[in-house]
Amino acid sequence: MLLAIDIGNSLIKLGVFDGDKLVDRSSFSTKRHCKPHELPFDRLKDFKVDTVVAASVVPHLIDVVREASRAEFNVIPTFIDHSADFGLKISYDPPESLGIDRLINASAASSKYGTPVIVCSFGTATVIDVVSREREFLGGIIAPGVKTMAAALRENASQLPAVEIEEPNSLIGNSTEAAILSGIVNGHVAMAECVIQKITSELGRRSSDLKVVATGGFANLIASKIEAVTEIDENLTLDGLRLLSNS
Repeated sequence: MLLAIDIGNSLIKLGVFDGDKLVDRSSFSTKRHCKPHELPFDRLKDFKVDTVVAASVVPHLIDVVREASRAEFNVIPTFIDHSADFGLKISYDPPESLGIDRLINASAASSKYGTPVIVCSFGTATVIDVVSREREFLGGIIAPGVKTMAAALRENASQLPAVEIEEPNSLIGNSTEAAILSGIVNGHVAMAECVIQKITSELGRRSSDLKVVATGGFANLIASKIEAVTEIDENLTLDGLRLLSNS
């Protein structure tokens, strides 16, 4: 079995694959200074993991995960980096500055859903990337994610309260908390809709000709409100790691 590990800024996600079937999925908070024994790999002891593939946007945790994998599964993980064959032409300057998670998502979306494709990742940051019909990674936009926006408001405006990110009851908030929540969620929806529309126009294609794939922890909250989104794939990065391990 293959264990895919997506090490993100907020969460570490684990996916166990039996062939191309995801048989177990879990996640836990990213702790940048954790020790190998603190990773909950022991919960996977009933799976016969013989391959581990991982990607990290937190460099410090690479050695931690490598040591934990060796201790728990007796397997040295393969870390996907910029030298991997993503099946894409990368038009980004410099290519090494491109987040590895963005490349994995773009590669996976292109392979699973075809091109041209817009990939929207709603997580710590909101990232919207574009792959052309010719499988060229064109770049995209990076904006603060919904939780990041909420934290920034709380930190920089002393009279504004913290809010839990959830479905707003209405567009017009009738309390400060409701107004903040609506502003963050509905504002995010409006931003993503506008960016997708402008990208579609810039590419010179009708919306019906373009796939729009959403992923990330807030994909269901945000992308479900965006008509242009054709797929919500919560496991896009994990599946992308699996596909790259076979390439």
